[in-house]
Amino acid sequence: MKKVLSGIQPSGKLTLGNYIGALKNFVKLQHDHLCNFMVVDLHAITVPQDPAALREQSEEVAALFVAAGIDPSKANVYMQSHVHQHAQLGWILTTLTNMGELERMTQFKDKSAGKDSIGAGLFVYPSLMAADILVYNADLVPVGEDQKQHLELTRDLANRFNHRYGEYFTVPDPYIPEVGARIMSLDDASKKMSKSNPNPGSYISLLDAPADIRKKISRATTDSGSEVRFDPVNKPEVSNLITIYSQCSEIPVAEVERLYEGKMYGAFKKDLAEVVVGVIEPLQQRYREIRESGEIFDILAQGAERASEMAEQTLTDVQRMMGFIAKR
Repeated sequence: MKKVLSGIQPSGKLTLGNYIGALKNFVKLQHDHLCNFMVVDLHAITVPQDPAALREQSEEVAALFVAAGIDPSKANVYMQSHVHQHAQLGWILTTLTNMGELERMTQFKDKSAGKDSIGAGLFVYPSLMAADILVYNADLVPVGEDQKQHLELTRDLANRFNHRYGEYFTVPDPYIPEVGARIMSLDDASKKMSKSNPNPGSYISLLDAPADIRKKISRATTDSGSEVRFDPVNKPEVSNLITIYSQCSEIPVAEVERLYEGKMYGAFKKDLAEVVVGVIEPLQQRYREIRESGEIFDILAQGAERASEMAEQTLTDVQRMMGFIAKR
């Protein structure tokens, strides 16, 4: 089976956009791929984190992975920091990365803009991200459009290592679904729905109460006119809502348009809210069961153990090829 690697940072609340753009695809991929899904806590600390909040959010994200349908018997779910080979290979790949490549990273430019002091971790973490992928020789990486630049660096580093030390690393490909890969903000369809947005009305958290979800969708920005039509160029706001409806109901976009032909935005948004609540309520129930039982800690331990076995083989091979003395 082809190998898949992906992860989500434990910073802020996971949103409906994370569910549609990432978690749904994780669940789909686990059935016919060898999957590693991690909570990337090492990436999270590239900016300051409150220890108590990091601990809580890490457990929360891991539990949401499983609540969303990831089966720990089919896919490894673990904390990035529990598999030390990520950091070790990350350092090795940092030595193969040019500063110019890191300086061109759009996310670094965005996150460092206007700040007087920038941590070195924020600058070099794309090399660690490359290690996350290459330590398993992953074939596919589910990524959003905003992460494609990092994957290109990963591909470059894989090729650079192979050229310098001999063919070893698989050059990974992105996995980007055609529909639903990028869910936009409820208040501005030109921006991605983000858990870091200071306006809570712009996103739906996976742990929002049903009443709050209904309120947020009722207040979601819509385009001028009243036609429920999928047209991302001329009607970006309602097109975003149609995408959410389609992804949550598993009904094709064209069918959603047909269902609401001749109807107003109000009726559409009311139904959309119920579709979203219908998906999120069972997820929340499973989430509460996982947190209350404490089973997530066993899941994380088992996932890390299996992931470590694969990662250790890669790290050993890489060190041998580069000339390190093997540990006896």
